[in-house]
Amino acid sequence: MQQASSTQKKTQIVIGGGGAAGLELARKLGARYGRKHHDIILVDRNRTHIWKPLLHEVAAGSLDASLDEVGYRSHCRRWGYRYLYGSLDGIDRTARRVHIAPVLDPKGREIVGAHSVRYDYLVLAYGSVTNDFGTPGVAENCLFLDSRTQADSFRDQLLDHCLRVSRAMTEDPQSDARVRIAIVGGGATGVELAAELYNAADGLSYYGLEVFDRNRLDVTLLEAGPRILPALPDRLAGAAHEELEVLGVKVMAGTSVTAATATGMETGNAGFVPADLMIWAAGVKAARIPLGLDGLELSRGDQIIVRPTLQSANDDRVFAIGDCASCTLPGRERPVPPRAQAAHQMADTAFHNLVRLQEGKPLRDFVYRDHGSLVSLSRFSTVGSLMGKLVGGRMAVEGRLARFVYLSLYRMHLLAVHGWLRGAALITVSHINRIVRPRLKLH
Repeated sequence: MQQASSTQKKTQIVIGGGGAAGLELARKLGARYGRKHHDIILVDRNRTHIWKPLLHEVAAGSLDASLDEVGYRSHCRRWGYRYLYGSLDGIDRTARRVHIAPVLDPKGREIVGAHSVRYDYLVLAYGSVTNDFGTPGVAENCLFLDSRTQADSFRDQLLDHCLRVSRAMTEDPQSDARVRIAIVGGGATGVELAAELYNAADGLSYYGLEVFDRNRLDVTLLEAGPRILPALPDRLAGAAHEELEVLGVKVMAGTSVTAATATGMETGNAGFVPADLMIWAAGVKAARIPLGLDGLELSRGDQIIVRPTLQSANDDRVFAIGDCASCTLPGRERPVPPRAQAAHQMADTAFHNLVRLQEGKPLRDFVYRDHGSLVSLSRFSTVGSLMGKLVGGRMAVEGRLARFVYLSLYRMHLLAVHGWLRGAALITVSHINRIVRPRLKLH
């Protein structure tokens, strides 16, 4: 590889988005190149990163995100890249510049003005948001779990409602006060949150709400499809369904939501479902970039269409990875699913292709290896399927083995983000924290 001289500009690689894919890529590029001849820049609208599959635990209070989040500024110093606080506003492919929106404080005062950053190579990894499919009232009345801020908001409101019910029962032991929660979407997020809520309800009695228990929790899970967890085999989805009902969740499959109001959900075939808190987890779409992406080809879900090399369909210098990328591999009819394991694998391929592109070598095609699907029902159960060189290529797993594999996915993320030494240390610390820290985060 031909290195730049001291009078030349550094090769600048900008990564738009610090989720699982973007952060892993920034670490690998920073570790590979450092700052002598390269300038690796990660742009994100948050100051810290938390693994998105953990947000349902943050929302229920089972996980203290402050102990598990990654601060971008300290991480970038360790791994040799730069972090810019801000959100992607648009790109100019002709000038090769990324536009960054102004950063405002809570009172609307400007902290950092709008500006742009040049790039030699651009990797878009800004992720996805929940898709409400234009359902009336959802944006105004429902909560989402796309970020830590939203998860914290749900937890605060949940605790307020639990306190209200506890107070009502203290004043009148015969009171029938309840916390009613409606969750729309029977995928992994909706199912895991429903189970985690009962774990949280069990824990509240340890922290001052002695008269509150899980019997005061009414959780309804609504799924438009014929069954929950469509990514799992029928038997495993059925086992999860039964486990949820044992906990107390009312599972309503085959029920479409037509509108959300301030007091509950209107359905097309099951009447009105009253609720104090409503979570929408029914689908995902690529996050919106306000000024657009300067003609990059997009899918119907606003994902960036990429070639097998993960380069955008119409610009060799622009890559897309993670949930914002639509990658249909040769011989496949459908794009790679927007999952954490896909984001992790895309980050690895993008890293190698960026290195090879600068060295003038042919690029590698992305190969997606589906390792299966796992769903955690909090401490109560874990179910899933693992893909591999097994009979039929699939093995159903439940119980302790499934729980071990499920936890291993997060450990792999920690190793990818922090490296083996620091990642192993953090895994050890997390085990200690589970023993010494409170069962619930109540502030």
